[in-house]
Amino acid sequence: MISVRMKKGFLGCSVFLFALAANAQIVVKEKVGKGIRIMAADSSFYTRINGRVQTLYSGTHSLANDQYSDNIQVRRARLKFEGFAFNPDFEYKIELALSNADIAGAAPQNSNTSNIVLDAVAKWNFSPGFSLWFGQTKLPGNRERVISSQRLQFVDRSLLNSRYNIDRDLGFQLHHQFKTGEAIFREVAAISMGEGRNITEDNRGGYDFTGRVEVLPFGDFEDEGDYFGADLAREKTPKLSIGATYDFNSRASRERGQLGEFLSAQRDLKTLFVDAMFKYRGLSAMAEYADKRTNGSPIVSLTNDGDVENSFFTGTGFNLQAGYLFKNNFELAARYSSIDPIDITENSTEKQYTLGVSKYLAGHTLKVQSDVSLLEEDDRSSEWMYRFQVEIGF
Repeated sequence: MISVRMKKGFLGCSVFLFALAANAQIVVKEKVGKGIRIMAADSSFYTRINGRVQTLYSGTHSLANDQYSDNIQVRRARLKFEGFAFNPDFEYKIELALSNADIAGAAPQNSNTSNIVLDAVAKWNFSPGFSLWFGQTKLPGNRERVISSQRLQFVDRSLLNSRYNIDRDLGFQLHHQFKTGEAIFREVAAISMGEGRNITEDNRGGYDFTGRVEVLPFGDFEDEGDYFGADLAREKTPKLSIGATYDFNSRASRERGQLGEFLSAQRDLKTLFVDAMFKYRGLSAMAEYADKRTNGSPIVSLTNDGDVENSFFTGTGFNLQAGYLFKNNFELAARYSSIDPIDITENSTEKQYTLGVSKYLAGHTLKVQSDVSLLEEDDRSSEWMYRFQVEIGF
């Protein structure tokens, strides 16, 4: 027999499904990439919902053993919510990671749970040109890291970013912007926990202090083009942004500051980034330099044979990339990226040469990208890598 409670449950589900079917043909006026927008009747809140998926094929041919390996994965699957509450001066952003490749990293420091939450930050625009942020979000580090993974010029970011970026963290950020003539100046100061996102245990070391300055001598880019790859806006006049970041992570516990394994010792990590973005009539170019150091030796432990077992990843890196967007929205791009770790860490010097092609069907919201890379380790060619990726969202 079916209980009364079960009958009520079935009835409730039926009503819900009928309501969904009845409203399945709702037509909205939004265009692709603009998300779903909701505004309260009294304008007391506003939210925009965006979703996106990146599906990636990657194959690697090792030159050392002449073997080819490949895989297909959902590289990223994300939901983003942003808007304001009460009035437009109180903004928020929430971004969630849903794919397995995107949420890995469970550890005792985050209660052995998946890293689903990427961004959870409140923003208060308390005065013209000023904004105070509180929560978890990207630190004002190197430009390539701050650019969304949806808006990259290549399938993924460079070697420099993968080794030296300072990623996301929990804390406060103060943003300021002002204009003098055509030139725009931006400054950001941040104080954060220094151990990365979704940490639930007490602070193991000191705090992280970050400062960034940007200068745009020829004024604003169209559609915030200084923070997305390719010149999709086809800037009518030359646009340039120059930025510099200094980060001091006091008594860092992880091998790369906010990222990597937790180590048994702590070091002060000091990171310098200098970067620039240029765009004009379909041509785009971006350059970055990174330098990460520790106080004292970066080595934490050695094996019985005297080899490095654990160390902080320190050294320098360089990235240069450029591309041209044709009028049919095909883009050809090239990138050179290198890292030069401090010798005593015994990490390899790496250089990577990449050629990429992209077809933008609806900007960065719907695009197809492919690239081929040659990786050299310690001045010896070690592998070829081929990647093909489809990005789709709303």
